[in-house]
Amino acid sequence: MRILDTSVYQGPSLFAHFPVIRLDVDLGELEAWPTMRLGPAFLDGLFTALPGLEEHGCSYGDAGGFRRRATEDEGTWLGHVLEHVAIELQNVAGASVTFGKTRSADGAGRYQVVYEYEQQEVGLEAGRLALTLVHALLPPELRPDGTVPVDFEFTEERDGFIRFAQRRALGPSTAALVHAAEARGIPWMRLNDYSLIQLGYGRYQQRVQATITTRTSHIAVEIASDKEETNKILAKLGLPVPKQRLVQDERDAVEAARRIGYPVVVKPYNGNHGRGVSINLSDEEAVRVAFRQAQAISRSVIVETCVQGEDHRMLVIDGDLVAVSKRVPGHVVGDGRHSVEELVHLVNADPRRGIGHEKVLTRIEFDAQADRLLSQHGYHRQTVPMAGEVVYLRSTGNLSTGGTAIDLTDAVHPDNREMAIRTVEAVGLDVGGVDFLTPDITRSYKEAGGAICEVNAAPGFRMHMAPSEGKPRDVAGPVLDMLFPPGSPSRIPIAAVTGTNGKTTTARMLAHIHKLAGHTVGLTSTDGVYIDGNRTVEGDMTGPVAARMVLADPHVDVAVLETARGGLLRAGMGYPYCDVGACLNVKEDHLGLRGIDTLEQLAKVKRIVVEVARDTAVLNADDPLCLAMADYTDAKSICYVTMNPEHPLVREHIRAGGRAVALEAGVNGQMITIYDKGSHIPLLWTHLVPATLEGRAAHNVQNAMFAAAMAFSMGVKLEDIRHGLRTFDASFFQAPGRMNVFDEHPFKVILDYGHNPDAVEVMCQLTDRLEPTGRRICVMAGPGDRRDEDIRAIARRTAGRFDHYICRRDDQLRGRKPDEVPLMLRETLVEAGVPTDRIQVIPDEQQAVDAALRMARPGDLLLVFADAITRSWKQIIHFRPDVAEAPAPAPAPVAVEAPQVPAAALGDQDLLIRDERGVRLARETDD
Repeated sequence: MRILDTSVYQGPSLFAHFPVIRLDVDLGELEAWPTMRLGPAFLDGLFTALPGLEEHGCSYGDAGGFRRRATEDEGTWLGHVLEHVAIELQNVAGASVTFGKTRSADGAGRYQVVYEYEQQEVGLEAGRLALTLVHALLPPELRPDGTVPVDFEFTEERDGFIRFAQRRALGPSTAALVHAAEARGIPWMRLNDYSLIQLGYGRYQQRVQATITTRTSHIAVEIASDKEETNKILAKLGLPVPKQRLVQDERDAVEAARRIGYPVVVKPYNGNHGRGVSINLSDEEAVRVAFRQAQAISRSVIVETCVQGEDHRMLVIDGDLVAVSKRVPGHVVGDGRHSVEELVHLVNADPRRGIGHEKVLTRIEFDAQADRLLSQHGYHRQTVPMAGEVVYLRSTGNLSTGGTAIDLTDAVHPDNREMAIRTVEAVGLDVGGVDFLTPDITRSYKEAGGAICEVNAAPGFRMHMAPSEGKPRDVAGPVLDMLFPPGSPSRIPIAAVTGTNGKTTTARMLAHIHKLAGHTVGLTSTDGVYIDGNRTVEGDMTGPVAARMVLADPHVDVAVLETARGGLLRAGMGYPYCDVGACLNVKEDHLGLRGIDTLEQLAKVKRIVVEVARDTAVLNADDPLCLAMADYTDAKSICYVTMNPEHPLVREHIRAGGRAVALEAGVNGQMITIYDKGSHIPLLWTHLVPATLEGRAAHNVQNAMFAAAMAFSMGVKLEDIRHGLRTFDASFFQAPGRMNVFDEHPFKVILDYGHNPDAVEVMCQLTDRLEPTGRRICVMAGPGDRRDEDIRAIARRTAGRFDHYICRRDDQLRGRKPDEVPLMLRETLVEAGVPTDRIQVIPDEQQAVDAALRMARPGDLLLVFADAITRSWKQIIHFRPDVAEAPAPAPAPVAVEAPQVPAAALGDQDLLIRDERGVRLARETDD
């Protein structure tokens, strides 16, 4: 069994509306070996290795469903087994994932294995380990060579995987904040490999890292990190703190202990999690040992009075005490039969204990501190404590070192509550943890005594959320309520635009409308990411990475996201849902790529945007494939766009109070009209939209209708929509490569990025409507990665509509030979009846555009389909017909064979002679 390809989907995709991984798997000869044929040893080994598989419901939906599938009839195939193992491995590591599906793919024994993940690296590693485990369980004669390491031991690999996952997983405090955000409908994004999280989108975002928040003062963190300074500040306010000295060498530590008075505590100046802390030290030698341990963590060491009492963590959030836990150091309780070491094993067998932060409690580990504490009582690991005797293996109660927690929130005395709040406010923290030692938290510290040992700037939440005893507390909720008070926004409006043609222009129109309405717009498009009209990243930015760039920008308050097929197939969407999603059309383009071979399959890809629209789905009622998407959306409203005022379905939709944008004829031309909740709203005459060239560019009329529909659905005022459309033109500045017209030559030039048959068709229709007085010249090409029939269709759409054709190729050949595409275009034009003397083959784009510009005469119309948009536009605007060409060495003529076409179509002209610049020098006949 081999993994042929791996795809990671960050958001909604063809497979799910949440993150999943897809493995393209080839079972090879194992296709003939379903689980029942492999025999009981395979399944017994599988369920022994991962007992949690017994709970997998599979397609039956009930616990035991997977075992049932694996043992019924001939069983299930190993691709399906791989899916469940990858899911269960993540569950073992603490992730909460359940979704998976396995489907046969092209070719015998090939499958698409899809499964959910929380952390990308963990999900991928789960797939790798799952594959190794399945191979390891196979009979030796079926096990492919080299697939299982000689020393493979699953238990060790599983524990290593858990540690790997824990290093990459969100910590328990950060995870709690994320879950609280999800419960409140607040979106979030992970900004690094650790715990830096963005809550909310755009201008409304807040950030957290563990329990440090956007509102946490840097100076407050610095104070809390300086234990000596904290002690002084609190002492000056009359708050209970122990006597304390800061030392840098062993001799000073001993002297400080003598002056303070035994017993003392020795701890690192800036440590955390209880590391390097030694308490209740009663003699000089103990202080020396403790100093060396503390200095291994921090150069400076604190010696302070050892306050007798129980250790409590008091959590203050936004000026309120929200939780109190009594922390008990890691320990075992003797039973008179087992040794200390055996008791530790029994304690660690508690299913609540795991590795690191994997579970609510952490396993107790033997180390130097444990051995030191045992030796202080004359014990060692093999000592058998008496029944009921408590043996401490840690001196502090941190959960991360095996401690336990008892919730005492409801029992805390009001004086102690006030003391904790004053302490955190004195330091200046929005979220702070007070470590308070007192014999009895239910009594006032003024009577029972006690002292503040430390103030924590990033207090952990785990002990409060999942105490060993007592009531779990929602401590993440108050943080979210502080960052996002009830009623405050956390999201920015998101508009997603997809379709085969018109996406970029429509997205730009919509962004322009919002900008003129006073918003800071984040726009993704085929030529880059724009923030408030400024391009910040150049390139084709229509995938999930670009979307996340916009949503992470703190200035953006509206997102307009062009969403292309490639990004959806490669990595899904970069966000879970949009407010308004539009599909403009589904036309033949990119077919034959990434498993999409039909228009229906392409429509299913583009439908993803509509499926995840929450507020409004905007659909092209004139395109049957778009119209059918209405059955797949959960959006509150559907808005149809039609250029047919007699559309029967749209008419019924309007009569039912639905929303639509229609094109209606009037005395003054055609009117873009909005219908909503029974209202009829004339918006704008099409000839008043500059991008439509006085209404002649029908495709931009439709694009303007979609932009208006989306803007209206996003709550933009009608006057702002009108103003936006009336000030948006098809200039290179506003819509590069989208019907850019240059009129400053004696002839007209139109530059367009059209690269599929339908895009070429609408531009040809435009040239028909413009009715030039001179000739029509077309520079054409087709992307090399398109099917032959798609490239030929481009030529057929142009055939007979121009007086002269120049066939070229793109700079990127995409697997084609240098002249293959232009020769294919020429061949198709000839087949369609275009005379050969009206066709030139000039493969290089720059040379082709230059030849067309030099050919043009006053009154001519030159239509250039370009790939390198900026370069071609500069070439057009800087062209000077009266400037002679730069001299060049006379190149040797290069013979280029014409394609195989019928002799009747070619006559006697089947060989062209041209120089290296593509300028034809002569014709030869075959006689």
